[in-house]
Amino acid sequence: SNPSDPALSLSAEAMVDTGATYTVVPRSVADRLRLPITGKGRVRTATGEIQIDRGRAMVQINGLAEINPVFISDSVDKILIGVVTLETLALTVDPTTGELNEAELFFY
Repeated sequence: SNPSDPALSLSAEAMVDTGATYTVVPRSVADRLRLPITGKGRVRTATGEIQIDRGRAMVQINGLAEINPVFISDSVDKILIGVVTLETLALTVDPTTGELNEAELFFY
């Protein structure tokens, strides 16, 4: 959802990509949610390095929600959840099942 206007929200299926640092949303989703653009960022893709818009979105997974940085892509057609978002929400991926689980947190 839009972090400044929770009425601008949608539910969508997303793919968790543990090889991606940040979450990536298609331009069509960013436009629909009117996500604020906070700058540009360089990202490395399978086809090389590109510069794309960077923004912020409220991301909710399994009932856990936080504002996260996102990259806005003109070439990706589905939402890709990166490890920064997983860490922000304290989620881990079980490598044997592919399921998302709440991370065990430690403070020393």
